[in-house]
Amino acid sequence: METINTDYLVIGAGVAGLRAAIELAEAGHVLVVAKESLRESASEYAQGGIAVALSDDDEVSLHEQDTLYAGDGLCDVAAVRTLVEEGPGSIQELIEWGTEFDREGPKLLFTREGAHSRNRILHAHGDSTGREIARTLYWKAASLNRVTFRSFAAMTDILLDEAGAAAGAMVYHHERGELIEIRAKAVLLATGGLGHVYLETTNPDVATGDGVAAAYRVGAEIRDIEFVQFHPTALHLAGAPRFLLSEALRGEGAYLRNQAGERFMHRYHKLEELAPRDVVSRSIVAEAVATGSEHVFLDLTHRSDLDIPARFPRIFETCMHYGIDLRTQSAPVFPAVHYSMGGVYTDLHGLTTVPNLYAAGEVAATGVHGANRLASNSLLEGIVFGARTGKAMRETRAALAPKATAAAKFPDVGENELRLLAWNACGVQRNAIDLTKACDFLTGVARSSLPDPTPGDYQARNIWTVVRLIAECALAREESRGGHFRTDFPAKETRFEKHSSITRRSSVRFV
Repeated sequence: METINTDYLVIGAGVAGLRAAIELAEAGHVLVVAKESLRESASEYAQGGIAVALSDDDEVSLHEQDTLYAGDGLCDVAAVRTLVEEGPGSIQELIEWGTEFDREGPKLLFTREGAHSRNRILHAHGDSTGREIARTLYWKAASLNRVTFRSFAAMTDILLDEAGAAAGAMVYHHERGELIEIRAKAVLLATGGLGHVYLETTNPDVATGDGVAAAYRVGAEIRDIEFVQFHPTALHLAGAPRFLLSEALRGEGAYLRNQAGERFMHRYHKLEELAPRDVVSRSIVAEAVATGSEHVFLDLTHRSDLDIPARFPRIFETCMHYGIDLRTQSAPVFPAVHYSMGGVYTDLHGLTTVPNLYAAGEVAATGVHGANRLASNSLLEGIVFGARTGKAMRETRAALAPKATAAAKFPDVGENELRLLAWNACGVQRNAIDLTKACDFLTGVARSSLPDPTPGDYQARNIWTVVRLIAECALAREESRGGHFRTDFPAKETRFEKHSSITRRSSVRFV
């Protein structure tokens, strides 16, 4: 078996991983490992923008207040304060490194999205914000001679030493069909989200919860994993991917209409189309059920004064590709899984409960997002906490040589069946009957090992693990809050104003 040695291993090449790699290059050699492609991460798909309190009429305290409100009682105040206070400096740094945010003359152009009280959303090239930030960070990292990039089919397992500290990871080399051992004194999980464990998602195919599953297998604490955010407005056409139609469209005045052409959001929330995402998602589902339809419509045709191709070039081109001209036609939309608020629990410096194992970005549960992420806080979190984690990792003492990895269970069922189960049992609306059936089914399909696992087998194992974690935590949380809605427990309960916590050695508890 080939062995690669490095000082620091970063698993994931989105904004969190790249920002951490830039910090780490000051202290040693950094290997950034991407799944399949360096250009395939959720960061590349982030359209809406990045939230930061930099405009003349905004304040950091207001950004904090809006984030806490959206988080529905479960945000960690210290984490939120860290995000909003360090955000402005992080944006200035990106600008210095060459990020081209949209401007109105010499001034940065700020827009507003759902649940924000001020115009504080920065965009780049209209709806390509994530791509532009990732481009900047990639070229900055690539310019540092201590940073190296490699692509593999999958990260299969985290390696531990005899003392239980992270000492590297196993990756699968697709062309050679074999595993490679990477040894490092500290490991960063920047693997992104878990949207692809669901049948309907705006996430790229690589978002299969690999970091959460691998961390769970080595004993790391997983928190708030039941809080999954469904983006309200994904393009809903037969044969088309669930392409995200950014919240910025509603920020620019787009209406939601039912099959009869009526606006309906006023019946569900005072902020109407700009209500928090969980509210809008449930409202769309309720309206579709009431009208016997599979979707509702997103309508921007009344904004004849808005240059839609210039403001939303990628969205406009994608819709045109599927025969919808947003200038004259409404787009069919329905919720799809977009983001995970929970994940691998970390402190404010990215350290997990496993020594030498760190996490940053969507894979991490920092407490920033609580039960429901505020729009456009995700890119900011990746940058702010990616930098903080990189700085903390520089102080890590080297681990011992990794010990042998124990054989892990694989599911005796295919990916699509697991993804359908997640969509039906752990979707926008949940209940005890469906969740219990899901937990029983997932427990029953485990088998001990496989003689020659393929990348698809490893991916199915991760999906199976993540869906089981979501189902177990969703079943234990007998209330509705943020992205978690139980039809049998539709109200919030004070006793559940706590974080769910689960490890390989303990069942769900609330802390």
